[in-house]
Amino acid sequence: MNFHHLAYWQDKALSLAIENRLFINGEYTAAAENETFETVDPVTQAPLAKIARGKSVDIDRAVSAARGVFERGDWSLSSPAKRKAVLNKLADLMEAHAEELALLETLDTGKPIRHSLRDDIPGAARAIRWYAEAIDKVYGEVATTSSHELAMIVREPVGVIAAIVPWNFPLLLTCWKLGPALAAGNSVILKPSEKSPLSAIRLAGLAKEAGLPDGVLNVVTGFGHEAGRRCRVITISTPLPLPVQPVPGNSC
Repeated sequence: MNFHHLAYWQDKALSLAIENRLFINGEYTAAAENETFETVDPVTQAPLAKIARGKSVDIDRAVSAARGVFERGDWSLSSPAKRKAVLNKLADLMEAHAEELALLETLDTGKPIRHSLRDDIPGAARAIRWYAEAIDKVYGEVATTSSHELAMIVREPVGVIAAIVPWNFPLLLTCWKLGPALAAGNSVILKPSEKSPLSAIRLAGLAKEAGLPDGVLNVVTGFGHEAGRRCRVITISTPLPLPVQPVPGNSC
């Protein structure tokens, strides 16, 4: 792993193309109300990027896409071998784009580039790869019962998952949530912190490149009271609603 000198990273930051839009149903798109908000460099306090300001209507768009693809079975009913291959490919792409992802993490959070490149990005890729490999290695269970009964624990997708991620380890925490959700065959609506959304936006594009079907991963950026809160009041496409705890819904 080559950490490079400061001038290298400064030049790379100047030439970096930052994606600032939502990612819904396999496409980058502006927020429905076409609003943006400004993020700042935590080191210099200078403006960093103008990011799409997703709101309830955008969460609803993402839910529609996620529920639609779940019900069609493009991912939820796909073979374990396919899901494993796609997630391993995503991990490969994360490693191939490690410098870009590390730079986005550093610009967003202010942490040293060495830490992002050495710890955060490899850890995030390993999380995705671990769950990819677990798909055909972690099985259900059959409990001991009487002769006329059968009790089984079956691991299967439940529907649409709302994932809200804080600011401090954006990509790593994102992958800790995405890995098990996607490996199981669920669809995901990811709402990153408004303070550090850049790596999540980029990850969505890499997931599409890896072969994840449109609508399986949706990224809606914005504020907790406008987008995060909506994540915890939507009725997920399962027999029961799956609420998100109110503190992260309000603050991230």
